[in-house]
Amino acid sequence: MAEARSAVATPRVQRKDLGTTDSFEDLVKSYRQMIIRNYFRFRNSIRNGVWPTSTNNLGVACAFSVYLLEYEPASAQSITAYLKEAVQALPFPKKTPRWLANILGSMGISFIFFITLMKVRQYLLRILLAYRGWMYENVREVSLKTKLWGLTVKFVSGYQPSLYSCQRSLPRMPVPPLDETLSKLLDSLKPLCSEEEFKEYAKQANDFESSIGPRLQRLLYLKSWWAPNYVSDWWEKYVYLMSRCPLLINSNYYALDHYKWTPTNKQVSRAANVVHSILNIKRQIDREELPPLLLRNTIPICMAQYERLFSTVRVPGEEIDELLHFDSVESRHIVVWRQGLFYQQSIYDEKNQILSVALLEKLFQEIIDDADKHKESVSESERSVASLTGLPRTDWARFRKEYFTSGINKDNMDLIDKAVLLVILFDKCPENISSKGKALLHSDGRTLWSDKSVNICFFPDGQCGLNVEHSMADAPAMGHVWEYAMTMEVIEKRYLDNGQVMPPPKFFKQSNYSYPRRIIWDITDALEKEINKAVVFNQKNNDDLDLEIVNHNKFGKGIMKKARVSPDAFIQIALQLAYYRHSGRFCQTYEASATRLYQNGRTETVRSCTEDAATFVRAMVNGKLPKEELLKLLRAAGNHHQKLYRDAMNGLGIDRHLFALYIVSKGLGYESQFLESIIRRQWTLSTSQQPQQQIQANIPDINLEPFRTMCSPGGGFGPVSDEGYGVSYMLPTEYNIFFHVSSKKSCSTTDSRKFADILFKSMDDMRLLFDNSTLES
Repeated sequence: MAEARSAVATPRVQRKDLGTTDSFEDLVKSYRQMIIRNYFRFRNSIRNGVWPTSTNNLGVACAFSVYLLEYEPASAQSITAYLKEAVQALPFPKKTPRWLANILGSMGISFIFFITLMKVRQYLLRILLAYRGWMYENVREVSLKTKLWGLTVKFVSGYQPSLYSCQRSLPRMPVPPLDETLSKLLDSLKPLCSEEEFKEYAKQANDFESSIGPRLQRLLYLKSWWAPNYVSDWWEKYVYLMSRCPLLINSNYYALDHYKWTPTNKQVSRAANVVHSILNIKRQIDREELPPLLLRNTIPICMAQYERLFSTVRVPGEEIDELLHFDSVESRHIVVWRQGLFYQQSIYDEKNQILSVALLEKLFQEIIDDADKHKESVSESERSVASLTGLPRTDWARFRKEYFTSGINKDNMDLIDKAVLLVILFDKCPENISSKGKALLHSDGRTLWSDKSVNICFFPDGQCGLNVEHSMADAPAMGHVWEYAMTMEVIEKRYLDNGQVMPPPKFFKQSNYSYPRRIIWDITDALEKEINKAVVFNQKNNDDLDLEIVNHNKFGKGIMKKARVSPDAFIQIALQLAYYRHSGRFCQTYEASATRLYQNGRTETVRSCTEDAATFVRAMVNGKLPKEELLKLLRAAGNHHQKLYRDAMNGLGIDRHLFALYIVSKGLGYESQFLESIIRRQWTLSTSQQPQQQIQANIPDINLEPFRTMCSPGGGFGPVSDEGYGVSYMLPTEYNIFFHVSSKKSCSTTDSRKFADILFKSMDDMRLLFDNSTLES
């Protein structure tokens, strides 16, 4: 088979490559790209290094100093005298002209003043951003202290920060006090454990606090002083990269486009437009021109995750995976999948401009035509190579090392690794939104290249979505990019009436570009057997996933806010009520929260099954208390949940601290039964609210309310526990909520559809607690 495959290892798209040039022109082009890249890097490093000051401040200071020394205005005699004295103290040669001494002296003094001002502003901003009082205040009832703090932050921050300008000024995440973490942990275990179990946990916690706990805590303090973040690097390494589970379902997540509205029914047109939008925002990221996100238009958050959103691959290892990121010189193409065949497509012309939307539309159509023509002549195993990426990581690492480290297979693997992203052009439409979610989360077991940071998938009827690898960044970062691409299709006219993309302006001319090139694999008999096994393995896992995507449209966050209950808290408490009605008990619940107020912050866990929530749930199920009392219990549980969520954002959560203590204990060779038992407890409910409306950073004045019928349902993920549920939810408007509920069919006690129905019933019952007078007050 290898010999036969080598005989046809030529591009199947028979077209002259207009981008091919001689070696001297290639050399000139590569140097030009390197110069452009280095220019932007140098410019951005200077801008980020001096922010929140600006190099303009240095120029103004120099010019003002020269003016004072040359013209000696009467209104600034004292400053002029000081400058003269400082200049005269400088060791200039005796014959130096006065005007030259004034200029050089002014430059030196201004530079010292500028550096001092820069450092003062940077450290002052870091101190200011460590204040968290604003987080615990009602947005409508902000204290005078917080108002003055906000004005000071804006004054010190300057203007027009680039993507990473704020990074140096972000505070480092603090290590919470050990006794507070243990106290919060025990509080979270009360509704989950029997009295005997709780006493045992309390005893273990006391023993830990009085033995090795303080020593481990001191080591975390030391790390927090020199590392940007005391836990994020360990979280990426040990939770993501050392996990040996398959990525599909277990780690990767998916995102959907619009709910019922599609801007065009033409697959290649939608693909061309969405890919072009994403490539544009990638260029903004590369050049650091994307504005950083600000909470309440004042507080910056960490943007470090954006660097690896594209041109990134997770390479499997036998013990630990590795994340590889390629710069814009090495990564200048995308890889397109159709009918199991892969194509390399350059995304830039010879002038380093992104290919136009109309040209991408044309090239995608050529790929579809070629793949549909040749699919029968290619073996099924060659069209299923991607299935190997869905295997357990150790198996995939072994196969990659054995079959993809030499010859044409290594070249092909390098092409995929270095691609900006993968484009998947499906040949079948999903039956409904839930089957669409399954197609995006795991597809058919032979299509998605799960190692790549992002697969953008397009269906024949124009629908689309994402499959995203999780270790390189959390969902809000990719969600920001996806929201931008989806929103631009709504607020701008991107398609003609016939569904094709808008033609480029008459004055626009695309320089020479490359046509698609088929990627041919060398499939040996041994590799073919492994591919076939991988397909069976993946399809078995896919069939076991039970996913339901449902729209709750009876009411949304508008009613919850009018009733003075946090929408997120309302949903989390409803999840507790639903699970209790479903199983007759409470379970350990994970809600993801972001810690991006700190350098290199990623996520923290909110343990939303609290004692207050359990008290409300029992009272609701019991049905003996009047509505007024139930509403009081609901608000008490909601307020407690809000505090836990804010604490998590503030670096005062429980689980990342315990995780870091566990890693240190393992590194020192300590065996802690307490940490072992806590870390290994199952998260039966794994939940997450999806981010939305982050696009204001790109389009500050946008009003999305007129387009609420074109909203996205968001995305979802697989269950963390084989005996539990994964629940993702999006509150896109004031009037509806989307839920993504996943579980395993192999578990006899879970049923995603049934759980969603119970959840809706629980939400409706909780809504009945709000009468008209309550809403109006």
